[in-house]
Amino acid sequence: MSQAHVTPKDAAQILTVEIDGPLAVLTMNRPEKRNAMCDALLDAIDAFFARPPEGVRVVILTGTADHFCSGLDLSEHVARDAEGTMRHSRNWHRVMDLVQFSGLPVVSAMFGAVIGGGLELAASTHVRIAEPSTIFQLPEGRRGIYVGGGASVRIGRILGSDRMCEMMLTGRKYGAEEGLALGLAHYVAGEGEAMSLARELAQSIAENAQLSNFMMIQAISRISDMSRSDGFFTESLAAAVSQTSADAQEGLRAFLEKRKPEFR
Repeated sequence: MSQAHVTPKDAAQILTVEIDGPLAVLTMNRPEKRNAMCDALLDAIDAFFARPPEGVRVVILTGTADHFCSGLDLSEHVARDAEGTMRHSRNWHRVMDLVQFSGLPVVSAMFGAVIGGGLELAASTHVRIAEPSTIFQLPEGRRGIYVGGGASVRIGRILGSDRMCEMMLTGRKYGAEEGLALGLAHYVAGEGEAMSLARELAQSIAENAQLSNFMMIQAISRISDMSRSDGFFTESLAAAVSQTSADAQEGLRAFLEKRKPEFR
């Protein structure tokens, strides 16, 4: 197991990266701020997903000191004009898209605050595990602002526009079980057990063929943006590419021979 840090602009090492075989564990490390998102932390996440270490097949994203991420660090708020605010928001969109579409499956191990920008970050990941302490919230509307990191699209699609509007208008909080029912989480683990489950699921995902993982990440959410006929056609293209690969042939042989496949 090796240890590295992705902190190109921050000497405090606010994002730690642990490489364990095919898994990379990214830990947001601002305990005094409940892991609130600042520009340096966003830059560190950007840097990792732009150039992930060789051999990494799955990423686990988590927080420290009892919290996942409490959203934008308002204590570091920079006054911006409309253009600056829009550019800042669009940079968030770019980084969240990189998390979602880098080609690496990302598993979130969540606990404590998953609030505002923290929920936007979690929604860009592919598998979300919550502990009983998890709190989901979009409090921006109660602070006189509007979400800017992609919640309107990603969280709106999970919850539906009607429920998201109510969530923002009232500032209501959802717990882990409610989040599971709504789709904000896919699993609820016991207290202190999210990382254990995240490692188990990530290891299983890492054993999939890389091409099929890549296709699932790239195709499924995009197909949801398409018309019915375009979605069907794109599905056929994804199937043709994956099902004619060497890994597909190995998967079929392994099934017929009743053994575990050995993908590249």
